[in-house]
Amino acid sequence: MVENGVIHGRFQLFHLKHLEYVLAAKMHCKKLYLGITHPDGTFSAVSPNDIHGTTKRDNPMTYFERMEMIQEALRDFGVKREEYEIVPFPINRPEYISQYIPNDAVHYIGIYDAWGEERCQILKRLGYQVEILWHRLDSNPGVTATEVRTCIEQGRNWQSLVPKTVYEYVISHGIDQRIREYAQKGFATGDDM
Repeated sequence: MVENGVIHGRFQLFHLKHLEYVLAAKMHCKKLYLGITHPDGTFSAVSPNDIHGTTKRDNPMTYFERMEMIQEALRDFGVKREEYEIVPFPINRPEYISQYIPNDAVHYIGIYDAWGEERCQILKRLGYQVEILWHRLDSNPGVTATEVRTCIEQGRNWQSLVPKTVYEYVISHGIDQRIREYAQKGFATGDDM
């Protein structure tokens, strides 16, 4: 088991596959750093493979909301607070990644598409040790945040796709209403970030 590990994602909503990712990485390290990509509008997508990084509709939650949502989910699943940190992770400005994580950490990644492949290569070029937890190209990735947000937009059941605490957090903070509002307004460009 290594001392420090890192995972990263947008977590726009934190769903059950995200939880699987966190728990799989946590099995390999004593302390896990959960990097939140696109922490604010200044880190918009710069790669054509990052198809969900530019729109307000795809990024309805703030960094702070995502941090709180993840903390509540991990607490509910028994992950001790001293065993992880949540930090910004500017994957689209990779020269700044070292500002947020230990340089000796192992980066754990799951690859589902071209953007996952590109992120893996970015980290390797920066000299980080990368361990691929799974490589599932051309297969059904399971639950996605896009699917969860679409269910919310369309008034379909989404409660079973996320941890219980995430559902409660989204409802109590009116994020479900925000997601529906963004869909109604048709936010489709980063101009509205």
